[in-house]
Amino acid sequence: MEEQLKLMDLVRKTLDTAKYEDEHWEGGFKDYLALLEENPLICRTSYQRVYDMVLSYGVTESEERREKTIHYNFFDDPIEEGRDGLFGLDKPIEKFMNVIKAAAHHFGPERRILMLHGPVGSSKSTIVRLLKKGLEEYSAKPEGALYTFDWIIDDKVQSSMMNEEPLLLVPPEARESLLDRLNDKLRASYQLKLDFDLSPISRYWYKELMHKYRGDWEKVMEHVRVRRLLISEKDRIGIGTFQPKDEKNQDSTELTGDLNYRKIAEFGTDSDPRAFNFDGEFCVANRGIIEFIEVLKLDVAFLYDLLSASQEHKIKPKKFAQTDIDEVIIGHTNEPEYRKLQSNELMEAFRDRTIKIDIPYNLKLSDEIKIYEKDFNKKRVPGKHIAPHTIEMAAMWAVLTRLEDPKKANLSLVQKLKLYNGKTLPGFTRDNIREIREESKREGMEGISPRYIQDKISNSLVGEQPCINPFMVMNELEAGLSHHSLISREEDRKRYKDLLAMVREEYEDIVKNEVQRAIAADEEAISRLCGNYIDNVKAYTQKEKVRNPYTGQDEEPDERLMRSIEEKINIPESRKDDFRREIMNYIGALAIEGKTFDYRMNERLHKALELKLFEDQKDSIKLTSLVSTVVDKDTQEKIEVVKSRLIRDFGYDEISATDVLNYVASIFARGDIKSQGA
Repeated sequence: MEEQLKLMDLVRKTLDTAKYEDEHWEGGFKDYLALLEENPLICRTSYQRVYDMVLSYGVTESEERREKTIHYNFFDDPIEEGRDGLFGLDKPIEKFMNVIKAAAHHFGPERRILMLHGPVGSSKSTIVRLLKKGLEEYSAKPEGALYTFDWIIDDKVQSSMMNEEPLLLVPPEARESLLDRLNDKLRASYQLKLDFDLSPISRYWYKELMHKYRGDWEKVMEHVRVRRLLISEKDRIGIGTFQPKDEKNQDSTELTGDLNYRKIAEFGTDSDPRAFNFDGEFCVANRGIIEFIEVLKLDVAFLYDLLSASQEHKIKPKKFAQTDIDEVIIGHTNEPEYRKLQSNELMEAFRDRTIKIDIPYNLKLSDEIKIYEKDFNKKRVPGKHIAPHTIEMAAMWAVLTRLEDPKKANLSLVQKLKLYNGKTLPGFTRDNIREIREESKREGMEGISPRYIQDKISNSLVGEQPCINPFMVMNELEAGLSHHSLISREEDRKRYKDLLAMVREEYEDIVKNEVQRAIAADEEAISRLCGNYIDNVKAYTQKEKVRNPYTGQDEEPDERLMRSIEEKINIPESRKDDFRREIMNYIGALAIEGKTFDYRMNERLHKALELKLFEDQKDSIKLTSLVSTVVDKDTQEKIEVVKSRLIRDFGYDEISATDVLNYVASIFARGDIKSQGA
């Protein structure tokens, strides 16, 4: 019994009766007018509410290469801690939000169908899902509150069924004056506007009661009960969703509602609004959002309904006059269907009422990595080690498939990817990068979907091995190409395989560099080498001699030593004097400030010292002996030190560190060592 009480206490802690009271507020029409006086925003239109909802989470402005980007924090999915968060779509979302903003200001887009257009898996449906989820959450907050009303007839509640704004009960002339007063108090950048009419059911009761009370509007309002409205997709309140089905099993009543045949017998006619169920998707979505999944796969008859719903904000239920609606109409479609729409001359009216917003694939490597890290991390994949660069290489290949080949002869596709990812390359300015983007208008509209990458990483993870590495995932990616359902052309399949070869080359360079750095990670040895280099550079620039610490003799600066370090970062013979003076000037400037030079302060010199030390030490470590069956004890100890550094500094585990050492050893054994650039 005591245990049950403890459990009950846990339940009680989550209950908030005050919040429930707020969310289920009820009152008379005069009470609602008092709420309006206090907060005019409660009678916003659907577009205004969606716009304010997104802005309520704030925006972040960033600048890359002097190009400003607005990031809407809402699309990080703060509601569910990033579960549906979007990456790499700031520009498309900025365009989308500009349309929403214009609609909130009544500039025209509120009378259009918003069509998200892009390849499969580009997050079109995720954007709509976020908006629906956000609107639900926002309607439960004080700043997002909205209200509707019911009729009380003979002590029975008669719902209007369409979540109508209570202010529509005010006669049009008085409503205009009321809105003018509210707009004077409003601090928003837009104006309130309610050019809608009551639903057929509300019109019916309004007329009946006005007749009963001989035009006494205040008496009629005594039959009105205003209540708080909580938007909920599950309860079909304020959110509607419509998707294509078999033509034989789908008709327009799913959008506008249908007759209630049981009530026809009660009221004697099928044109009595009380005998009609206003529960079609357009009706339940009033005051919120209606989503059309794969909108262009719908039968033409359904698209006709969208024409008046968007342009005039009206729908035509069977046997009734046109009925006003206030909702964001948003659909999404893929490229093949959109091409069909463009070629269909009979659909000109539909095209004219559509605002197309392109949602391409992400083209930035760092953002693509985030997409997969969200699903494949230590928390989501416990007990399975994902070797460093596994996700990075899969993401790199995905982005490469979406890029167009560069038109500039001196630019490779991998370099283009790096430029898009913010890396600076010699000879390419911000204007050059903008030109490259403008040359490739369709980039991101084709290529491999993130879903394919996620599926193949999942396939690798379900194997028996305790660790997965880039080669396992790349093999999965390549194997899947032979039966990929969305690749119809053999030349595309071949291109994607060639791109995988490019990714393997990149990976090879990365791991060779990491092993080199692990071998050369002896800070004392680097520090000694740096001191030796600086002593020689100082003597060289000041035209002095260097004292040999072993012989005590003064000698000429060691040109061979200096060049062996400088060549590691491609300092040509003609520029060596400039580089050496640059180093000495930097050391001098630090000395004036009372600071001591550290090799880590200069990234290029640090890299050069590491590469030089690696070259000096690799023979003593005998890494190539790993590919043989016999490794002596001294070499094995040195290899274990390197392995521990890979684990400590680069995120490998025991298995993946051993694998990468074996792989790099096999490269060295082949003599396939490339010189490292800056």
